[in-house]
Amino acid sequence: MPLYMDVHPGLGDATAEDVAEAHRHDLAIQDQYGVRFLSYWFSDPEGKAFCLVESPDVESLKACHKAAHGLMPHDVVEVGAPTLAQFMGTTDTDDSDRVTVDGHADSALRAIMFTDIEGSTAVSTTQGDRTAMALIHRHDDIVDEALERFGGRKVKHTGDGMFASFTSVTRAVEATVAIQRASVDREADGPDLAIKIGLTVGEPVEDSADLFGASVNLAARICAHAQGGQILASGTVRDLAIGKSIRFTGRGAIGLKGFPDPVPLYEVAWADST
Repeated sequence: MPLYMDVHPGLGDATAEDVAEAHRHDLAIQDQYGVRFLSYWFSDPEGKAFCLVESPDVESLKACHKAAHGLMPHDVVEVGAPTLAQFMGTTDTDDSDRVTVDGHADSALRAIMFTDIEGSTAVSTTQGDRTAMALIHRHDDIVDEALERFGGRKVKHTGDGMFASFTSVTRAVEATVAIQRASVDREADGPDLAIKIGLTVGEPVEDSADLFGASVNLAARICAHAQGGQILASGTVRDLAIGKSIRFTGRGAIGLKGFPDPVPLYEVAWADST
């Protein structure tokens, strides 16, 4: 059966227990509608819930919700199981049937990271395609190692860069620091590797083996604005990393294509980060 993710925003002062009770009502009558509620998420304090459901169609899913508790989804998106696993990691459920990712309680938020190699086109023009490809392979090895170490999920390559997601904002920032440190390895052969990194936080939507949404677009725009060797992050990343040993320096509000208001950006210090 098709796999769907539905979204229930604006639940007000609903608690995790309230959402768990609603989910139990869904489970009690799901067979009557030919659906199977696999998991659910509750994003607190935003008051937003998500359900992962196998259903023959959207109408059956909604009918079950209506009969069980009357809380109707604001949106329903069909998702692909392989891509869901790639994006979210290894999922399971706890005793309350809430989703966990790699053993930890999950929320809907993801840190979104884009990387890009500065000057790769110039390297190809002046030193040849073989040298440029070696530079890209070096970048890929560094990023893949950081994703493995810090629990990131590679979504796809973007030519001479990479698009990845993390369930932890802190570990996403730590991964960007590790990437930049590895990129300045003076023992590596070939031209210098200058990596640009953009990082933000949001709730992207999966469709047709890819991720979409404002958070994805914003991370890509931030990456494009960065310089080689620079990590630029949105204000939400800075806010969610408060209390961690990460130093951010304000770089002002920047107008970015596709966003109506200037976006405050912060640079992550990495040369002397601990």
